[in-house]
Amino acid sequence: MLLDRGLQAETIVRGLLQSAGIKSNTKPETVVRELFELAGIGIDGGSRGDIVIHDERFYERLLRDKSIGLGESYMDGWWETDALDVFIEKVLRADLKRKMADSWRLKLLGAQALLFNRQGVEKARASIAVHYDIGNDLYERMLDPRMVYTCAYWKDASTLAQAQEAKLDLVCRKVGLEPGMRVLDLGCGWGGFALYAAEKYGCEVVGVTVSAAQAQLGQERAKASGLPVEIQLADYREARGRYDRVVSIGMMEHIGPKNYRTVMEIIRKTMVDDGVALIHTIANNRSVNHGTPFVEKYIFPNAVAPSLAQLARAVEGTFVIEDVQNIGPDYDPTLMAWWDNFVAAYPDLDAKKYDQRFYRMWQFYLLGAAGASRSRDGQLYHLVLTKVGRKQPDCRKS
Repeated sequence: MLLDRGLQAETIVRGLLQSAGIKSNTKPETVVRELFELAGIGIDGGSRGDIVIHDERFYERLLRDKSIGLGESYMDGWWETDALDVFIEKVLRADLKRKMADSWRLKLLGAQALLFNRQGVEKARASIAVHYDIGNDLYERMLDPRMVYTCAYWKDASTLAQAQEAKLDLVCRKVGLEPGMRVLDLGCGWGGFALYAAEKYGCEVVGVTVSAAQAQLGQERAKASGLPVEIQLADYREARGRYDRVVSIGMMEHIGPKNYRTVMEIIRKTMVDDGVALIHTIANNRSVNHGTPFVEKYIFPNAVAPSLAQLARAVEGTFVIEDVQNIGPDYDPTLMAWWDNFVAAYPDLDAKKYDQRFYRMWQFYLLGAAGASRSRDGQLYHLVLTKVGRKQPDCRKS
């Protein structure tokens, strides 16, 4: 078995050398050092984002398991860095993902995504529970007072609370909310947008979420507010009724490519003919059918962000795309604010439930995502949609 592992590692290394154009021997440490040098990352160096290796097995694990090996070895304490967000930013800017391509894990995930609908109703509930049902105690401390778990809007804001309210208000203005309107919020989370739209714009809002923990707290918050807000524990495909406006803030990332068109059909079915819809979603720069292995395994099972091309194909023949805005750069400061809140709250959280391995996993998730955003590896789009024939709304807001 040891011989087989050694041959496997050597084969992987030889492939990397050939594809990356690196002339060196097949020692894993040498290859990793040369790859990191391409990104301006030193090992045992003194620059921000350099790394320190605590376990020599890191090198082979990284070459064998790619992104999941990088994340798991960090969770295991095999390596450290003074700035994980900077490290990830450098990795992505140097396109080391391409230089370490052809992972069998990525090929397997791609095959699964093409063959199966991994975000069917029951699978969607199970996948969402892994992340969103881990504990409201964590999210109440990590997020802003309205508990909005999506990219904020920092144009004129200096705090997370201000930036999230600015984002909610931007959405309200883009869809043209007016008092008395009925609004459907698909993937409503803890009801942050629903409560804001009811409070600030006098709307009646129905929100749906498949997270039991989100629904319970959202229902409690809605009841305490006395506002006309109903939070339902339901899949987006179970939405019923007719609404003047439909919004989806941070749900498209969880539903999978096979279901993008289904979302559009649900919006079309539930929205009145002169209505306006808005989709707020993280987006990939290219069309893929699966997420990265680390995120798939530890953070968001079965989640994958759509590309703009995939969204356009899902919309085609169903809606007019009235406006597209990219607020992707605002995700970096949002993630860093969440991380700061998490660090401040961590000593008061349940140490058994949120142990040190969870801490390092959450650190890799949040700071890694911040570095990815900073490198422009992903985007954050607002799409404003109307039915064909409707007068163009005044939706170009900022």
